[in-house]
Amino acid sequence: MCRMKKFIILVSVMAGALLATSCLQEDTSAIVSPYKFFETPAQIRAALNGCYDPLNSIHDLRYYIAIEGACDIASTPSSAQPDARFDINPARPGAGNNVWPQCYYGVRKCLSTLAGIHRSSLDESDKAPYEAECRILLSYYYYVLTSFFGDVPFYEDYVENEDDMARIAKLGRMPATETRQTLIEELKLYVPYLEQIRTFDIRVNGVNYNYCGAAMGWMMIAKLAAWNKDWDDVIMACEHLESIYGDLTQYPYSDVCFRNKHTAESIFEINHEWEEGGIDYTTYNNTALSAIVIPYRTEEDKKVENMYDGVIVPELGNKAYSYRPVKPSSYMKTYVAPSGTGDIRREFNFASSWSHTRINPETGKEETVTENFNSVWMGHKFWCFGVYHNDDSNNYKIFRYADALLLLAEAWCEKGNFPKSIEYLNKVRARAELTPYSFVGEVKLRGEIRDERARELFGEWGRKYDLVRWGIWYDQVVAYNTYNLVQENVRPCHEYYPIPDVQCARSGRILSNPEYDKYNLSGSDE
Repeated sequence: MCRMKKFIILVSVMAGALLATSCLQEDTSAIVSPYKFFETPAQIRAALNGCYDPLNSIHDLRYYIAIEGACDIASTPSSAQPDARFDINPARPGAGNNVWPQCYYGVRKCLSTLAGIHRSSLDESDKAPYEAECRILLSYYYYVLTSFFGDVPFYEDYVENEDDMARIAKLGRMPATETRQTLIEELKLYVPYLEQIRTFDIRVNGVNYNYCGAAMGWMMIAKLAAWNKDWDDVIMACEHLESIYGDLTQYPYSDVCFRNKHTAESIFEINHEWEEGGIDYTTYNNTALSAIVIPYRTEEDKKVENMYDGVIVPELGNKAYSYRPVKPSSYMKTYVAPSGTGDIRREFNFASSWSHTRINPETGKEETVTENFNSVWMGHKFWCFGVYHNDDSNNYKIFRYADALLLLAEAWCEKGNFPKSIEYLNKVRARAELTPYSFVGEVKLRGEIRDERARELFGEWGRKYDLVRWGIWYDQVVAYNTYNLVQENVRPCHEYYPIPDVQCARSGRILSNPEYDKYNLSGSDE
C-alpha cells in the first residue's frame, strides 16, 4: 500500500465535518458521528443504511443519458438535456454537477461509518462484516468518480475539523489507476471473509435488502481491475462469482426487466422501494428514469387512454410522464443486434410494436391485437408499469452475473487464451438462444465480445464506461450517434466529464480541466 501515491489525510474523528471551504462541498448534517451510536449491531446497521442514500440521487435520468443515452448504441434526439448533445464544459457540467457532490457525499458517509465501526466496543468478529460491506460501497462511489471524471482526489479517512477539511479541499487529481489499485488491494483483504453467497441470498429476518455482500465485492474488484487492464485480477474475481452463481441458464433473461426486483442473477441494484428496517430510497419526480425510456406520448396520444406513439399500452397506464426519450441507434438495431438471429433479448431491448387485448366491436369477443409504433423505442425491459407521472418504482440493474461472464471472456481474450474466452462468451450467447461463436481471429473475437456486451447489457448503466476503457469512445460516438447536435458538439475531451468549475474554484484552482482547455471549453469565468 505504501508504494501508492495516496492523498490521505490522517486525522482523528469527531462529529460534523465542516465543509464550507471544500471543493468537495455538501451538507453533512445527516452523517452519523463516529463518537456516538455504533454500540449495537442495530445501530451500525442503521448507519450503514444511510451510506446507501446518495445512490438514488446519482442514478437519475441525467446520469443515464450521460453514460447510456449519448453513445454509439443509443442517443437522445431532441432532448433538452445538455448531456444528450454534449453541451458540456466545466461551467456547464451537466450530470457532473450532481454526480460529483453526491459521490463524495457517499464517500464521507462511508468514512464516517467506518470510523464509528472502528471505535465501537463490539467484538471485532461482529464488526468485520459491517466494515467489509462499507468498504465495498465506498469502492463503488470511487468507481463512479474515476469512471466518470477520470483522475479525482482520493482520501480514505474521516476528518476532525475545518483545518483538516481545508487540506482535503486542496487535494489534486490522483491517477485513477492508483485509486483503483488501492481499492482492489483493500477489497482483497475483506471480501474473502464475507459469506460467499449471491446478493439475492442476503437476508435479514427473511427479507432481501440488496446489501453489498461478497458478490458485490468480487464484482467491484473485477470492474476496477478491468479499467486497469489487470486481467489476472479480473479472472480471479469473476471466477469467485462463477463459483457463487453457477450456471447462467438457471436465471431466465426475463428477470433482467427493471420492474423485477432483487432477482437471483443480480449482483447490485438501485432500490426504489422502501421497506421498514431496510434501505430507504426516494424517487425524485423530475429526474427519475421512467419518463425517458418509454415511447413518446404526443398531445394527440394523450387524448386517447393509454396511448403512446399511436399504440395502446395498458401496462403503462394513462398517467405516465413522457419526456424526449433515449432511443436505440440504427447501428445497434441493424448491425450489433440485427433481427433474424433468434436473439431473445431483442424483444426486451427494443419496442417496435405492442400487443394488447380489446373487445372486437363486430364480434363482441375479446381478442389480442399487435400494433406497430411509428418508431423503435427502448424496450419493455426498462418500462415502469403503472407509473404515476415520474414516480419510478423500478429497481435499476447495475451489475449482474452475465456481466461477470463477459468480463471473463474479455480477460481470457486479452491474455491470449482464445478457447477459454469463447467458452465464456458462448455461455451468455446460449441463454440468448444464439448459435455458438466459432474462432476466426483475435481481432474478430475481441469485437464479438464487445458486441455481446452491447446486446446483453444494453441500457444497463455502463456503455460509455466500456467504450472509454477500450479507448474507442470518441470514434464510436462520431461514427454511430446520428443526433446532429452530438455531431456538432462532441470533442475528445468529453470522454471524461469535467470537474465542475465551482469545485475547481473552491480548490484554489488546484483542480482543473486541462483537456477541456485544449478545446477552448474551460468555461471558467476567471
